Amino acid sequence: MVEVRWTHLAIDDLNEIGEYIAKDSRRYAEITVQELFDTTEILEQTPKAGRIVPEFSKPNLRELIQGNYRIIYKIINTKTIDILTIHHAKRDIYSNKKLK
Repeated sequence: MVEVRWTHLAIDDLNEIGEYIAKDSRRYAEITVQELFDTTEILEQTPKAGRIVPEFSKPNLRELIQGNYRIIYKIINTKTIDILTIHHAKRDIYSNKKLK
């Protein structure tokens, strides 16, 4: 089993997403954040479940899609994955400083 670690930056992303959605619906914000978090559970058993991030073409930099969000993670080694960022699909990925 692989350890999935959430970076502080990815947790900040989750909080920001939740706060933004909560302006309209606290309940929908809770659901969305929980779905984003739950989506990564597959990585414990299947680290390569996500596709390679096409903009970067690095085999160890992958993403899972959940709704309008890209959950971008890095395979560190055979035992560890880091969730790097949660990125809204309509935003420019190159502007995300967390991936540079």
